[in-house]
Amino acid sequence: MTRTTSRRKFLGLSALGLAATVAPGRLVQPAAAASEPANETPTVGPEISIWVTAGEERFAAAPKAAWRLASAMPRGDQLRLNPSTRFQQILGFGGAFTDAACYTFNRLAPSTREQLFHELFHPSQMGLSTGRVCVGASDYSTKLYSYDDGDPDLDLARFSIEHDREYILPMLRQARQANPDLFLFSSPWSPPGWMKFNGTMLGGSMRNHYFPVYSKYYLKFLQAYAAEGVRVQALTTQNEVDTDQDGRMPACIWPQEYEIQFLRDHLGPLLESTGTPTKIWLLDHNYNLWGRVVDSLEDDKLRKYISAVAWHGYVGTPNLMTKAHDAFPNMEMHWTEGGPDYTDPGYLTDWCKWAGTFTDVLNNWCGSITAWNLALDEAGRPNIGPFPCGGVVTIHSQTKDVTRSGQYWAFAHYSRVIRRGARRFESQSEAADLRHAAFENPDGQQVLVVTNTGAAKTLELRLANMAAPVLLKANSVTTFAWK
Repeated sequence: MTRTTSRRKFLGLSALGLAATVAPGRLVQPAAAASEPANETPTVGPEISIWVTAGEERFAAAPKAAWRLASAMPRGDQLRLNPSTRFQQILGFGGAFTDAACYTFNRLAPSTREQLFHELFHPSQMGLSTGRVCVGASDYSTKLYSYDDGDPDLDLARFSIEHDREYILPMLRQARQANPDLFLFSSPWSPPGWMKFNGTMLGGSMRNHYFPVYSKYYLKFLQAYAAEGVRVQALTTQNEVDTDQDGRMPACIWPQEYEIQFLRDHLGPLLESTGTPTKIWLLDHNYNLWGRVVDSLEDDKLRKYISAVAWHGYVGTPNLMTKAHDAFPNMEMHWTEGGPDYTDPGYLTDWCKWAGTFTDVLNNWCGSITAWNLALDEAGRPNIGPFPCGGVVTIHSQTKDVTRSGQYWAFAHYSRVIRRGARRFESQSEAADLRHAAFENPDGQQVLVVTNTGAAKTLELRLANMAAPVLLKANSVTTFAWK
């Protein structure tokens, strides 16, 4: 059983989380940091490069702005930058290589797919650098499958990743060819049905006496992928540990004590004893389960195997992740699922919605953002589940035309400019209709992403004693970069 967090500590963390719920883009630490000295001139070049998505523009280059000595009175709304107050490191941005996404990519002509993968993954283009891999079928698959279907197989004699050789592994290899720094993590939607009480991958819960064999099953998956030239660098125990989706799709409930027992007593020690370098990420579910995360990480023996917490954004608010961070400041955070609805009228134009979400996620300590399906067809298929999800891109099943979603264009403002190893730094503004996040890349370039959900306005950027007036278009996402 896990050790429980005391009522006093839990209430204290709750209070800290409430204190951290500030205007998006502002400092999320409980204590405010000192501002950049107003009379100190920063060592940056005068030019600010600008890219805008608004109206008919899509990540379009705009006329450059320039830093100059600030006047006493700001012109319009003001956004203050403080690069000396730094937060988490950035791993990257990307999406899920579901069975459905890889099947959809595989239907393209090789030359068309090569061009699309260059656009999506090459560092000179979108530069997507994180990817999620499904361990067996998810709800976005062509069929229901695990790597060991049938009657109980304690020796895993039937284990095979043959299904993945047709198009999943080739797509992963091609994406890695376009971006050799692609970071992959894996998530199961369900163990094989014979390991569960209901005997099927659809819903239900795990049987804990199968923990030893399931840990070996997971290890065999990692080893088999590595043998195919596809190394998986991190894993989660289960996609969405706290729901079985009413038996409508591959899913499995993992009670907290089961998750702890499996990772602490079985999978963690097995990876360690075999020298498998794959990292373990806890939870892989919604913000509202922050208390479960804190309580689980109180277990010292479990914590030695955990490198990060994985979050979904379907229930709760991003500031709840800060509560978990406040309890365990050295634990990394990653956002591992969220995507558009292809039936939503705003599917193609909701870049402000997604850019705002990404900003809130980053301002609450996440080091990466990985969307749900990278690609689906015009009807959100293939799909064996109950949800109308759309892809980051849509590839028409007949014409093979590629359509880029509002989420795609939101990603562009982050992934095209913010590099792996960047550090988020403090940005502050009183404007209620702005969301913003600032970063410094490893080469010293500084980047600011601003989402404006209101009318067009002038915004004055302040960096120490320097200022730059810039125009924000209505319902826009704007990226600024300078060095």
